[in-house]
Amino acid sequence: ASSKRTTFVRSIVREVVGFAPYERRVMELIKNSKDKRAKKLTKKRLGTFLRAKKKIEELSSVIAESRRH
Repeated sequence: ASSKRTTFVRSIVREVVGFAPYERRVMELIKNSKDKRAKKLTKKRLGTFLRAKKKIEELSSVIAESRRH
């Protein structure tokens, strides 16, 4: 539900600063098909399971995107 501008700015920021260390670790776990461990780690970092699921989804799409290129 974010505007075009917000989406654009977030994408630029992500491009510049990259991923947080925990996000890199979670991406590694997803690549090694340790999904449950990845969910547990993100829940611990982010607080709620809903936020964790959203983050996992985001990182999974990033991995899929990097495989395409």
